[in-house]
Amino acid sequence: MVNTDATRRLWAAADQLWANTGLKPSEFSTPVLGLIFLRYAEKKYAAAEEKLGPLGSGGRRKVKRTDFLAEGVIFLPDHARFSYLLALTEGDNIGKAINEAMKAIEEENPDLKGALPRNYTRLENWVLLELLKLLGPVDLSGDAFGKVYEYFLGNFALREGQKGGVFYTPESIVRLIVEVLEPYHGRIYDPACGSGGMFVHSAEFVQRHHKTAMDEISIYGTEKDRTTVNLNKMNLAVHGLTGDVREANTYYEDPHLAVDHIGGRFDFVMANPPFNVSGVDKARLEGDPRFPFGLPKPDNANYLWIQLFYAALNYQGRAGFVMANSAGDARGSEQLIRQQLIESGAVDVIVSIGPNFFFTVTLPCTLWFFDRAKEADPEQADKVLFIDARHIYRQIDRAHRDFLPEQVEFLANLVRLYRGEALETEQGSAALLAEQGLAEGYVDVPGLCKVATRAEIAAQGWSLNPGRYVGAAARDADGVDFAERLEELSEELEVLNAEARELEERIAGNVAALLGAV
Repeated sequence: MVNTDATRRLWAAADQLWANTGLKPSEFSTPVLGLIFLRYAEKKYAAAEEKLGPLGSGGRRKVKRTDFLAEGVIFLPDHARFSYLLALTEGDNIGKAINEAMKAIEEENPDLKGALPRNYTRLENWVLLELLKLLGPVDLSGDAFGKVYEYFLGNFALREGQKGGVFYTPESIVRLIVEVLEPYHGRIYDPACGSGGMFVHSAEFVQRHHKTAMDEISIYGTEKDRTTVNLNKMNLAVHGLTGDVREANTYYEDPHLAVDHIGGRFDFVMANPPFNVSGVDKARLEGDPRFPFGLPKPDNANYLWIQLFYAALNYQGRAGFVMANSAGDARGSEQLIRQQLIESGAVDVIVSIGPNFFFTVTLPCTLWFFDRAKEADPEQADKVLFIDARHIYRQIDRAHRDFLPEQVEFLANLVRLYRGEALETEQGSAALLAEQGLAEGYVDVPGLCKVATRAEIAAQGWSLNPGRYVGAAARDADGVDFAERLEELSEELEVLNAEARELEERIAGNVAALLGAV
């Protein structure tokens, strides 16, 4: 994520302003993000105007609105420009003026219809004046504006804690998923897309490999919260991207027709779904082709999401997603579903992530990766790469961790070595690879990585817990992190409790059947 002094100073000023408003983070964040979007839109519009000339100028052929749209910019009527708003004074109704500007932009740009904030009259005039003055001098390129938007989005999510985690996945986790999936070209789908981080970083991946994102990838997403859909659309816009993002409840709706009787339609699926959701009405899901391995019996949606991701892929597609650790060892009907997934050959890479990477949960989690192209290759289908990355992180503060760029690249390079692909070392991972004895090619490294066969996985009860395969690295006894170990034990307890609940249900069902037969 962008971390320049200018951006930090911009955030610090906005944060100080928020502290003096008495508003909740959610009440302040959306208007601020909307103004960042508007400042970016004017920057792009001004550049197009310099090239084309002002609206209505020219000789026999006058410059028209369509000329601006053809340049890929957001068309701005005069009263919807940031500079117009910046010129307003304390005597003007600034909240009303900004609302009218957002309305005018939506009317002129159908892709943004309903997406821009219109709640500026809830903020006092002095707050809006200060925000406009704060953002007015910012003069960045389009890509840098996108980075500022992401930086603010992440910081607002951090301020909102649990609530913020619903719409924001930390950047280093998103980057690792994208680097492993390698979305060079094709259709990208996120059925729990939040504010769009997966899309933005996929586009950056394409650009970094010297291609134009909107020529190479198509973006599709669903999200059940309207406010989050709007954040997503603005996020795409400030990165110069467009996509088909729809408001929908993914459990029951498939607005993009991701799956039909033939199969999935997407080249890449990536997501950070909510963990351990209960209360999904499975009666409504009977016969749905998005759940090809059957509906799990426990009141837990993890194995609904896992199947959704698998089924949405075409036969060359890859998926990467965040999942609760407990899913890797779940028993009963969930184990049977997991066994079928492993036997399909599509399970490709499993990565353990340590605690405190997310705003929603402090528990460790796991990243799962599918590659359906493996299904047609018996040798590749027999293998799964397990990586234990719990000891790899940067400690941001007592409660939060992330990955450094070289650590993301190092972990992605483990996968490239396993696949026989060329390494990438621009972020400085060469030293880490050499340190682990991986400079010359892939080898299993105790405590870090292990390629396991299907027979080995079957012998472990079809577990997808990397700790069962990777083993332990050499570690001093006094080097054990007590808090981390406590988190791991809590996760193990969650697994055991889930198993106990399922056994209770089975016993109760058997007892009821016996009594009914008497």
